[in-house]
Amino acid sequence: MNKAAKNKFFEDVTIIDIAEEGKGVGKADDFVLFVDKAIPGDIADVQVYRSKKNFGEAKIVQLKKPSEYRTEPFCEHFGTCGGCKWQHMTYDAQLKFKQKSVVDALTRLGKIDVSGISPIVPSPADKYYRNKLEYTFSNKRWLYDGESREDETLNMNALGFHIPGRFDKILNVNHCWLQAEPSNTLRNSIRDFVIENGYSFYDIKGHTGSLRNLIVRTSSTGEVMVIVVFAYVDEDEVNKLMAFIDGKFPEITSLLYIINQKKNDTIFDQEVEVYKGEAYIHEEMNGIRFRIGPKSFYQTNSIQALRLYEIARDFADFKGDELVYDLYTGAGTIANFIAGSVKEVVGIEYVPSATEDAKINSAINNITNTKFFAGDMKDVLAADFVAEHGKPDVIITDPPRAGMHADVVERLMEIEAPKIVYVSCNAATQARDMLVLKEKYDTVKIQPVDMFPHTQHVENVVLLVLRVNE
Repeated sequence: MNKAAKNKFFEDVTIIDIAEEGKGVGKADDFVLFVDKAIPGDIADVQVYRSKKNFGEAKIVQLKKPSEYRTEPFCEHFGTCGGCKWQHMTYDAQLKFKQKSVVDALTRLGKIDVSGISPIVPSPADKYYRNKLEYTFSNKRWLYDGESREDETLNMNALGFHIPGRFDKILNVNHCWLQAEPSNTLRNSIRDFVIENGYSFYDIKGHTGSLRNLIVRTSSTGEVMVIVVFAYVDEDEVNKLMAFIDGKFPEITSLLYIINQKKNDTIFDQEVEVYKGEAYIHEEMNGIRFRIGPKSFYQTNSIQALRLYEIARDFADFKGDELVYDLYTGAGTIANFIAGSVKEVVGIEYVPSATEDAKINSAINNITNTKFFAGDMKDVLAADFVAEHGKPDVIITDPPRAGMHADVVERLMEIEAPKIVYVSCNAATQARDMLVLKEKYDTVKIQPVDMFPHTQHVENVVLLVLRVNE
């Protein structure tokens, strides 16, 4: 699409598909249109607001005929907030299009036969399913229609989520449907308190302001972790706010704070201060207890995490005498989950602090048949490592969204483990890796899992079996 197509108006566009980022896909005059908040089956008049060479991004001007999949969004922030972009679609339809996205990726990018794919596993809960949320303090609140920056009476401070595509604008959240209480009451109470007491909110461009982030973690054990991230040290401000939180929310079992004076928000290189309780909470899964620290990775949908790991374990079909490599092990969740079903698990992870968490999680569960190693996967998983620790009977790999490094895929081809269980949060990169692996491996089972209702994201588990040369 050329620049002349920008602002062009198209009538009666039929939405025929949905894209990975959650936008509806339509065609007009041989142009491909990605339409905000459109659903397959919609017929709408649309206007292009951004154009590229071969496609354009558009918005609905008038919905002529709504799709059968449409439903009323339940959140007041829908359409402005960057999360839960599929709220306007029935949950059954969400599952349908997530399943289709996996099929499309594996067939188109991986040339995989998906005829044996199983139906997607739905999430038992489609609201309040997350165990972790991170909010941002900002002095640049997103303004709604009718509000003017010229109005000096407006309070421009916000505590909430980033506006999509606007790193410096924060939506002031009133109620979020992603995390159960005390999350909403906690966030709103803290915001009211700091505004009433004159705290300064962070300015990302000027690198000024005291309050930076608020992180809330909950668990199925009933424990609650709250982390307040400050930009600058003012002991009186810190103590006053932490005392307020402690007094108003006695159910908090781990109350922490961090002083982050860097220009980026990451806390992995920051010291954590304990104001009350321990520096961790616990999660339980299938009788195994996991210690979750402020920097620990843990699947954010606890209920579906259990189902995901059960599927991975069942796909591997352990007999009890296997040596298993768990790649991208994180805090050793999968490794410890399967340890009772195998002879030994060797976990490899890039982040050193995560492997320390993994060792702790083994220790608190009296699991003695796990080993964990930290380092870049493509460097650690070398021939001498396999020679020292043994050739695995099963490899479980659960990489980040970018998938496995090409060198890691090649190492798997060299190792030739009889089975690979590939857990992925991105079917496109999974398919890319499987395209290489299919030279030696057959795809035997495929199981999508919905971890994040009302979003376009989907997990997928695949069982690959080494082809026996006859």
